[in-house]
Amino acid sequence: MKPMTRSFPLWVLLLALLLPWQSALARDLPDFADLVEQAAPGVVNISTTRTVERSQAFEGFGGPEIPDIFRHFFGDRFPGGPGGPGGPAPGPGPGQGQERQSLGSGFIISSDGYILTNAHVVEGADEILVRLADRREMEAELIGSDPQTDVAVLKVDAEGLPTLPTGDSDTLRVGQWVAAIGSPFGFDHSVTAGIISAINRTLPRDAYVPFIQTDVAINPGNSGGPLFNLDGEVVGINAQIFTRSGGFMGLSFAIPINVAMDVASQLRDDGRVRRGWLGVMIQPVSRDLAESFGMDSASGALIADLDPEGPAAAGGVRAGDIILEVDGEEVERSRNLPRLIGRVSPGNDAELTIMRDGQREQVTVTIGDWPDSDEPRDTRDERSAQARLGIAVSELDDAERERLGIEAGVMVRDIEPEGAAALAGIRRGDVIVSIDHHTVESGSQLLELVEELPTDRAVPVRLYRDGRSLFVALRLGQN
Repeated sequence: MKPMTRSFPLWVLLLALLLPWQSALARDLPDFADLVEQAAPGVVNISTTRTVERSQAFEGFGGPEIPDIFRHFFGDRFPGGPGGPGGPAPGPGPGQGQERQSLGSGFIISSDGYILTNAHVVEGADEILVRLADRREMEAELIGSDPQTDVAVLKVDAEGLPTLPTGDSDTLRVGQWVAAIGSPFGFDHSVTAGIISAINRTLPRDAYVPFIQTDVAINPGNSGGPLFNLDGEVVGINAQIFTRSGGFMGLSFAIPINVAMDVASQLRDDGRVRRGWLGVMIQPVSRDLAESFGMDSASGALIADLDPEGPAAAGGVRAGDIILEVDGEEVERSRNLPRLIGRVSPGNDAELTIMRDGQREQVTVTIGDWPDSDEPRDTRDERSAQARLGIAVSELDDAERERLGIEAGVMVRDIEPEGAAALAGIRRGDVIVSIDHHTVESGSQLLELVEELPTDRAVPVRLYRDGRSLFVALRLGQN
């Protein structure tokens, strides 16, 4: 009888071929164990306490305290608190003060107790507590914060603290390995790792920060914590996430450490940050506009208007000019201009390359000091409204209201071609009279109404255009 032969299973052969390759790949993956062991002592947990009105109290993760898709994420201590398991905890009635606690992260930048974190982590805090890796807790003093870059400096009364070395964020490359240490949901010194997905990202409301985008898992409580390169150097501060669920979805954003340390140095020395100011009103350059100005591509920042007493006007810049470069660096999009100008020290000259009458020209402008404390209200409104609607607005004075025959509303001064407002059919020159059945009396009120708008349905917007009223349907997030 002929013995039966059995063919060698194919999957066994494939496995035999793959195992050496997988082993080699595993050897090439970074090992973060030594990095974490050395860096962890310099990372701290930050908890804050502040008193808020009952009506402002947190209503659960993803509630009204986190209105947009780009969420600051230092989070609340959920268990037992409002919105936690078992429903809202008993507390004071409407209009009464309620104590609120929040969590975040930070890291030590000097042995005498200076700590770096996000400005939003400590915003409005009545008390700031820092817990070190050795479990010591210390009350911290807020030295200064800069909402424009979301950087804050704290100080604890201690000596000989472990510090973290800082790297050069300007040398980062897409695809490079990075790691984060922080306190997501209060779990101290949690470590996550990933790669740099992109650099020089500009996000809504953050015109002064060229964000580092990563796929490092970041969650509420990580905010303010360090982002490391493989050499154990801090290259960024974890600040924001893109999320539709309230948790990590693969897109995290960090403030470059070079930006953060410059801000921290100014906060320590002067208690405030000075940044360059040009005094212009800008709008994006669409393809049609680029063609009309004789440009080959849609790039740069179009000057729609300018402060007659501002630095740009004094330097000879005119409305209708398109700024193409600042000190030799290209202005790829209009939203990049504030960052490029902001990093020029006030009083220094900046060389602007502009397009004027179809010709490239050079203009030298002495950069002014951004008027943070005396910033005009309509300018603040313009930046914030731009974030969600893609528009810039100005308020109407009594004479304009009388001329138009309306009692309320704000004028749409500029509009982004692909913003939510433009997609809804809103145009430059329209007067927004009401949103979601709420009358718009001022630019600041517009911002409050926009912050409360839902993203899962369209809302009616009443406009005044060319002598008549009309309604359009606005849906946030549709673009």
